[in-house]
Amino acid sequence: MNDKSVKNFAKVKYHYFFLPTALLIVIFSFLFYNEALENESYIKIQKGLFLLGNDFLSDYPLLINNLTQLGDGLIILSFLTILLVFAPKCWECFINAFIISGIFTLILKPLFGIQRPAAGLINEKFVIIGPKLAGNNSFPSGHSITTFTILGVILFAFMPTDLRKRVLWTTSICTLGLILISTRIGVGAHYPIDVITGAIIGYISAIIGILITQKVKLWNWIENVKMYPIIILLLVGFTVAVIFKILDSPLIIFYLALLSLLISLFVTAKTYAKQNF
Repeated sequence: MNDKSVKNFAKVKYHYFFLPTALLIVIFSFLFYNEALENESYIKIQKGLFLLGNDFLSDYPLLINNLTQLGDGLIILSFLTILLVFAPKCWECFINAFIISGIFTLILKPLFGIQRPAAGLINEKFVIIGPKLAGNNSFPSGHSITTFTILGVILFAFMPTDLRKRVLWTTSICTLGLILISTRIGVGAHYPIDVITGAIIGYISAIIGILITQKVKLWNWIENVKMYPIIILLLVGFTVAVIFKILDSPLIIFYLALLSLLISLFVTAKTYAKQNF
């Protein structure tokens, strides 16, 4: 599994930036053409679509509230900790890509300063699921950036060689990603352009993370079984953090994340013991 991901990551080149860059140009051209680059006009141009999407998706509050948690880096990565043993190169890319996505988020949110729906649509009725978010940091969606950063790495890591399977794999990953980011509209936290732009930025972050991993071997110690005690400590830290989330809000997705972490802990400890004792 790790050999496959290494070979696939090596195929990622700079021309992979062309499509997401073109999509960002289209989005900003659309906003510029409609004079919607400022807060009020940005909200106004997509208010109807947001309200429609929120009304439809909020009919499934429990499902939406669980799925939207996968935009939390802690939760989505908890499900992928088993790859620390079977495909550690993925985690090298996860870390680099996650750092890049974090930089994008920290720069872009305050740069645009778009009000979230709860702050910008105070005269409209819509459903809020979970915490009420009412800051000036709606654009782009951080959850969407995180989701497509991680899914972008997964997309390239396990890309099949057969063309039909490649199309099916790519379609499946993109569909999953779109479902997950749409939940941000369902919980009343983001506008449609927030999540679409966040998805594109996340995909770009994944590509940058993979390209950095090709050049810089900063995290390759992850592949060394002798370093597994550090990984075990990392998993314990993840486990404690997820337990705190469960105590705060006992969602099913948190219990599943906890189960994934416990399985990863067992497999990692067993592999380390087999190699050293």
